[in-house]
Amino acid sequence: MPSALDTNMRFKFSILALLLEVLVIVLFGIFVEYNNSDASQILYPLFQDVHVMIFVGFGFLMTFLKKYGFSSVGINMLIAAFGLQWGTLMQGFWHMKGGKIHVDIKSMINADFSTATALISFGALLGKTSPVQMLILTILEITIFACNEHLVTEIFQATDVGASMTIHAFGAYFGLAVTLVLYRPGLKNKHENEESTYHSDIFAMIGTLFLWLFWPSFNSAIAPETSYQMKAIVNTYYSLAACTVVTFALSSLVDQRGKFSMVLIQNATLAGGVAVGTCADLSIHPFGAMCIGSMAGIISVLGFHFLTPLLASKLNIQDTCGVHNLHGLPGILGGIAGIVVTAINEEIRQGVHITPYMQAAALGSTIGIALAGGALTGGILKLPFLGQASDQNCFDDSVYWEVPEEEKAHEIHSNNYDEHSRFEATM
Repeated sequence: MPSALDTNMRFKFSILALLLEVLVIVLFGIFVEYNNSDASQILYPLFQDVHVMIFVGFGFLMTFLKKYGFSSVGINMLIAAFGLQWGTLMQGFWHMKGGKIHVDIKSMINADFSTATALISFGALLGKTSPVQMLILTILEITIFACNEHLVTEIFQATDVGASMTIHAFGAYFGLAVTLVLYRPGLKNKHENEESTYHSDIFAMIGTLFLWLFWPSFNSAIAPETSYQMKAIVNTYYSLAACTVVTFALSSLVDQRGKFSMVLIQNATLAGGVAVGTCADLSIHPFGAMCIGSMAGIISVLGFHFLTPLLASKLNIQDTCGVHNLHGLPGILGGIAGIVVTAINEEIRQGVHITPYMQAAALGSTIGIALAGGALTGGILKLPFLGQASDQNCFDDSVYWEVPEEEKAHEIHSNNYDEHSRFEATM
C-alpha cells in the first residue's frame, strides 16, 4: 500500500508542470502582443542585472544547507522560469489595452519582480516542501501579489520604487503564514541536515555578493524618470555600504567570542537594500539613506540572533532562511521610512501628491493581504498528496534529485517513518 507521503514526482509533477505550461502558452497566444511603440530598450542593462539577481543571487543565497544545494538552485530556477510567465499575465491583465497585454523590457523587469515574492517565500519553506507544492504556491502567490500591487500603486497611489512593501514585506509574511500552517512538530528539535558546511556557506556567499552588487539596479529599474533613477541608485549604493559595516560590527558584538557569523554576513548585509527601497527615489539625501541602511543592519542582526529562535519556539514559525529578518522587518522599516519622508517633504509623482496616509495604507494592506493569502495557500498546500517529504527526509536533495553516490551519507528513510520516533529517540 503506498504511503500517504509519496514523494515520487514522475507523474504528479510532470503532468502538473506540462499542463500549466500549455495553459500559459495558450493564454500568451490569446492575450500577449509586442509593444511596438516602446522605447524601453535603454532599460535592458538594468533588466540583465535584475535577471541575474533572480536566477543567480536568490538561488545561490539559499545553498547554505549542506545537503540541499541542488534544490536551492534548481527549484529556484523552476519557480523563476514559471513565475515570470505567470507574472507577465497576472500583472498584464491589470494594464490591458485593446484587450491585449503589451510586453516590453519594463514588463519583463516587472515579471521578474513578481517572481521575487515567490522566491522569498521559498526561503521560509526551504527544505520542507515538494516541487509540486512550490508550483502551486507560485501560481497563488503571484496572483495575489499582482492584485495587491495594483491596490498599492493604482488605488492608494503610494510610492514603492524598490518594492520594500510590495515585494519584500509581502513575500516574507506570505511565506511565514504558509510555514505556520505547514508547521512540522517533528522539526521542533533541529534536524541533522538543517546546517551548513564550510563550502556550502561559500556558495551562499556568492549569492549574497551578486545580490549586493546589483541591488541598486533592482531599486532603480522602474523609476519613472532619469533623475529619480539616479537618486535610487545613489541612495541604495550608500545604504548597502553602511548596512554592511554595521552588520559586521554587530555580528562580532553579539557573539560572546567576538567572531563573525556567516549567517549574518550572508543575509543582514543585504537588509539596507531592502529597507531603502520604498523611498529610494525620494529626496532623502545620501545621509538619510545611510541612516536607513544602518538601522536595517541593526534590526536584521538582532532579528536573526534573538527573534528567529523565539518565533520557532513560541509561535511555531519555522523560517529556514530567516526571511523575516532579511525581507520582513527591513521591508516594514522601508514602509515606515516612506511614511516619514512623505510626511516631512512634499513629494509629487506623475502629477499625484503622495501623502503619508497613502503610504501607511499601502504598508498595512500589504501585510494583511500577505498573511491572509499565505494562510489560505498553506491550507491548500497541506493536502497530503502533493509529494511532501516526511520530517526525517527534509532538507535532503536525494528525495527529489539524482545525487552522486558519494554524496549519499545514508539511505533515504521510508516516508512511512513515524514522525514521533525522533522525539522518542531523544528521550
